[in-house]
Amino acid sequence: MSKKKQKRRLKPRAERPPVRQTAPPKVPEALPLKSERVSAATRLSARIFKKPAIQEVVREPTAGGIVFRPSKDGKDIEILLIQDSKGRWTIPKGHIEPGENAKQTAIREIGEEAGLFHIEVLMWLGKIHFQYRRVDKLVLMTTQIYLVRATDNRETPTKEQWMKGIKWFRFNEALDAIEYEDIEKLMLVAKNKIRQGL
Repeated sequence: MSKKKQKRRLKPRAERPPVRQTAPPKVPEALPLKSERVSAATRLSARIFKKPAIQEVVREPTAGGIVFRPSKDGKDIEILLIQDSKGRWTIPKGHIEPGENAKQTAIREIGEEAGLFHIEVLMWLGKIHFQYRRVDKLVLMTTQIYLVRATDNRETPTKEQWMKGIKWFRFNEALDAIEYEDIEKLMLVAKNKIRQGL
């Protein structure tokens, strides 16, 4: 006795909501931006002229801060971002110098990179890890991030020469501008802490 195969009737699909256009995905700090990705010709030449083998692994501890202040209308917060030499918006941060701890570095870097000296470090938010290659070295970078309040609204941020820009952004604008997904996540943590009154 042979069994007859029955065709299954598919139910009609439910109406789908319209597709929302979203901003391009954020890039983890360790990965190149789309504009920095290499062409096929560059990849081919890289195979012919191979990079030197990694000879050393270097650890570079760094620290920085998500600097905020209340907006002028008092209804939002503003986040200070710097624009690096490649045009990417990020937070002030830098290498931990000998004899410094991460918190001291964050304070120093905010002063050096943003020209803000009237600040208060409120809390440690977390750390981010990324790596990159420097010729024959693999650099493993860990950045300690602090939540920092600007205490003098009259103090104007000033950029260093190597930067393309520095600016206070309303919080949602800062989320859109920031280039790095891991820092964006810590900015959301920061906003929740500020709302909770720390």
